[in-house]
Amino acid sequence: MGLKSFCLKKSLWVYHFAGASCNNCDIEILDVLTPRYDVERFGMQLVGSPRHADVILISGSINQRDKPRLKEVYHQASKPVFVVAFGACGCTGGVFAEGITFAGPVDQIVPVDAYIPGCPPKPEAMISGLSKLMQTI
Repeated sequence: MGLKSFCLKKSLWVYHFAGASCNNCDIEILDVLTPRYDVERFGMQLVGSPRHADVILISGSINQRDKPRLKEVYHQASKPVFVVAFGACGCTGGVFAEGITFAGPVDQIVPVDAYIPGCPPKPEAMISGLSKLMQTI
């Protein structure tokens, strides 16, 4: 087991990238940080820079304006970085997929390691998805 795998075994630092969305997923992500769910007890915490992140959590559909920004964030993150598509919009584009500015699903822009579907996904689904990701690491 390498040093990076050993360090990731107990904690994941998550950077949240919010695409064009209705912000319901953002509310659920904030709900995971409250004392009711307390995701930090699993060693997960949100960080403010992709350079410090082990996981990039992408919510919302990606439009033409967000596409180069998402690629830049992905390239700024230290490797290996894991990408999680969060919510129906993050996984497939959701209700915004038919829009004229839609740039495509997240997995066509950057490689995705895990999907957490739902509109919006409940905090339990996020905890379950991220803990399964931790087990695969």
